[in-house]
Amino acid sequence: MTLFYTVLAWVCAIVGLAAFAYRLPDLLRRRQDIALWALCVYFLCSGISFLVDLDQLRLHISGFFGLPNITSLITQVAVVVLTAAQQVVLVYWSSPPAEARAMARRRVSFFGVALVVLVAASLAVGPVTKSETATSTILLSIQDGRYALYMTFYLLICAVGQFETVRLSLRFTTMANRQWLKVGMRTVTVGASMILVYCVTRGIQIAGTRLDYDAAALDPVQWTCGSVGALLQIFGWTIPSWGIRITLARGWLRSYRSYLRLRPLWWALYEASPDIALDPPRSWLRDLVPPRDPHYSLYRRVIEIRDGQLILRTSLSLADFSRVARSLELPEDPTSPLGEALQVRAVLSRPAQERADRADACDATSDIPARPPYEDFRDEVDWLTRVASQFDALGRGRPAPVGAGLPS
Repeated sequence: MTLFYTVLAWVCAIVGLAAFAYRLPDLLRRRQDIALWALCVYFLCSGISFLVDLDQLRLHISGFFGLPNITSLITQVAVVVLTAAQQVVLVYWSSPPAEARAMARRRVSFFGVALVVLVAASLAVGPVTKSETATSTILLSIQDGRYALYMTFYLLICAVGQFETVRLSLRFTTMANRQWLKVGMRTVTVGASMILVYCVTRGIQIAGTRLDYDAAALDPVQWTCGSVGALLQIFGWTIPSWGIRITLARGWLRSYRSYLRLRPLWWALYEASPDIALDPPRSWLRDLVPPRDPHYSLYRRVIEIRDGQLILRTSLSLADFSRVARSLELPEDPTSPLGEALQVRAVLSRPAQERADRADACDATSDIPARPPYEDFRDEVDWLTRVASQFDALGRGRPAPVGAGLPS
């Protein structure tokens, strides 16, 4: 379990400092943003709170300051500061600026006074001076009644702060109008709840020392809840900034997937009527390469498919379509995805010159009923994807010559 704690602590330290570094450029650009300042302070203190108490570093840090186990105090100070910073972020995000300033001042004052009392009490009582690990330091120190009282005060500060974090996060979640902001606040809420569990289990351990009850078995629970809770909070605070990138990536992949699914139908129409393409592909293979802007390319592909369909429909009559459908034992519905695909297959089965002659003979009109395009672009893409799938299936299956039943 010691290895697990060490790995978890390293992860928390690295993630906290990485989050600070990630938001630092924004802070340099938006120096007047109080909430962003508080958020960066939170990330920095979160990383420091885990970093200084790592067993690989704590003895060196204590030796540098010349104070045994000073890292325990540094960690606790960082936790109180980050707890106050959380409150500032939440009140600025969830309240009007004028109210937020007053609310933030009150919270900072409360935690500031608590921090002064905490530091003074720590210097007065102090943890044990000899201990191999940070975990054993606390377990041994709380055997002393004075340090147990000090730790109770520290846990009370943490519990009050995390309770407020849960309350304000839940409140802001109902106000947030962005998906990833809601997800982030829910994650922060879960993290704060786990830290509350840490406070409770640590409190039980302290009470156990007074009641002759060995609560050391709870140490894995409190340590895991505290570390995982802190990790969840870091992720929760950063989700709004990087979650949108996931949304954009999913949109990019969805557009590119649709772009490829429409390709068989588009390519057949393009070969029949090259003029439909605004930007003709250099080759069949290069057309598979993801475009720089798949959203725009998909939009152009839909327009070009519709243009190609309109051009080909002028050389096919409703009687011709019905004859082809009956010969293949397919439904005679020209406005279904299969019907649209069959129209394209039927026309493309003819020589190019014959298509042109029939188009001229029909005077650029067709009596085949046309499906009105969807107003929503995504619905239009879904429909044409189904048409492309049917078009591809007709080409693979070939139950009969596609041009069967067409008069020459």
